[in-house]
Amino acid sequence: MTTDDSDAAAPTDPGHAQLGRRVLALAIDWAACNLIAFGLVARVWDMPPEWRSLGPLVVLLVENAVLVALAGGTLGHRLIGLGVVAPGRARPTLVQSTIRAVLLCLLVPAVVMDGNGRGLHDMAAGTILRRTQESGQA
Repeated sequence: MTTDDSDAAAPTDPGHAQLGRRVLALAIDWAACNLIAFGLVARVWDMPPEWRSLGPLVVLLVENAVLVALAGGTLGHRLIGLGVVAPGRARPTLVQSTIRAVLLCLLVPAVVMDGNGRGLHDMAAGTILRRTQESGQA
């Protein structure tokens, strides 16, 4: 045998963001967006009941689009040591980060990845989620 399945699944890019880090960063962002949607926005604006389930998702969309474009990552990315880059640029453009955020909110593109751990939302937006800090845990 010339090909080992475990080698085929191993990422070839050592700086890629592993699935565990991606999920943890998304969980942090989701918790923050729930706090914002229900703790701040709901106090200022009386959300209709049918909008309550969409509130955190809209905040997640805006948070991702704006923070990825301006800071190169969301709150969750920063806390976990990840950053979004665009090839040839330090940070993605607002258009790239908006495409990425819309597709992330659909969730399926974010969990479908290539051999380097790059999600479909990153491939469609032309971005890469990479580790920005080295830590003892990969």
